[in-house]
Amino acid sequence: MMIYRENPKNGDKISQLAFGCMRLPRDEAEAAREVAFAIENGVNYLDTAYIYPGSENVAGRILKKEGLRDKVNIATKLPHYLVRKPADFDKMFNTSLERLQTDRIDYYLQHMFTKPEEWTRIKELGAVEWTERQKREGRIRSIGFSFHGGAQSFVDILEANDWDFCMIQYNYLDVNAQAGQSGLARARELGIPVMIMEPLRGGKLANALPPKARELWDSAQPKRSYAEWALRWLWNQEGILTVLSGMNSMDMIKENIRVASEAETGALTKTELALFDAARDIIAEKFNVPCTGCNYCMPCPSGVDIPLCFMFYNDLAYGKRLPTMMNYAMRAGEKNAGKCASCGKCEAHCPQSIAIREKLLETKAALEGFPYRPVRAAMRRFAGM
Repeated sequence: MMIYRENPKNGDKISQLAFGCMRLPRDEAEAAREVAFAIENGVNYLDTAYIYPGSENVAGRILKKEGLRDKVNIATKLPHYLVRKPADFDKMFNTSLERLQTDRIDYYLQHMFTKPEEWTRIKELGAVEWTERQKREGRIRSIGFSFHGGAQSFVDILEANDWDFCMIQYNYLDVNAQAGQSGLARARELGIPVMIMEPLRGGKLANALPPKARELWDSAQPKRSYAEWALRWLWNQEGILTVLSGMNSMDMIKENIRVASEAETGALTKTELALFDAARDIIAEKFNVPCTGCNYCMPCPSGVDIPLCFMFYNDLAYGKRLPTMMNYAMRAGEKNAGKCASCGKCEAHCPQSIAIREKLLETKAALEGFPYRPVRAAMRRFAGM
């Protein structure tokens, strides 16, 4: 039976496995079959977003046709970077309601914050007052944000508003990347529940592990899939309300539901937890920079988010250059490696003795060539990023 975790903010019982709807099957009949099966087997949280092509529309049609709306919590996201004037809040929110064929959004997120200035900008446009009005009218139940920046920026945003929840990228590889363990701990201190995205790092922790890491997990006891080990690591921790999985096959849904019906908080042994440390070390051997994301190098006088830049430089070891560059352009933004003034202050504090200035130059060369500048220019023009 599905395990549920209680939201300390409102008492909701949320399934610890959530359905990420960004990659629903193109065959809508198959998508409906999979969503209905997940809900019938206890999943009660569906996540989508205004900018996911077709996702809100498909999810809305499925829930309407199958009569499942009242059995789930719907989460969707406002693209704050497209908000230019106060009227845009209503325009995009109402569009989401229409697509989802509902009169309310249970969990509404500001989509993809990377720095505190983004929250400050839309706050000045009336985001707080607008949200409070939607809550009073029953059209939004909980307000939160999703995050893709550095650890300190996450804490700054977390502490800047009375949030009901937040969503971070987090997995056993990213313990010190983006919000990381420190961000999760701060959210827990503040009593803010955390939703997890990218539990398998875009599938890399299931389908793209180095041979030595596969050997490690293959020899581990009990026998579990690579994905199951990664999910159990998350569900072992407190402060996590639910874990999103972009499930797009019935086999994947069935396996994840089985694991979510077994995995309890604090269930992993010390021996099992040590396996994750070993796997992380093995994966790190492929990295371009031995950065642990400890943030001792921060803050940078020139505004570079050093750990975030190195995270994307390391991602080149696992992904294709163009998608990695696009993500880097979008998420590092004005805190990119090219801002480095080569002052050397960071190197004096690095416990790994990394030649940070040299590695930032490498990062710039690898990720800020064509088409980085056109992408950044387009983002500034159309998204205000």
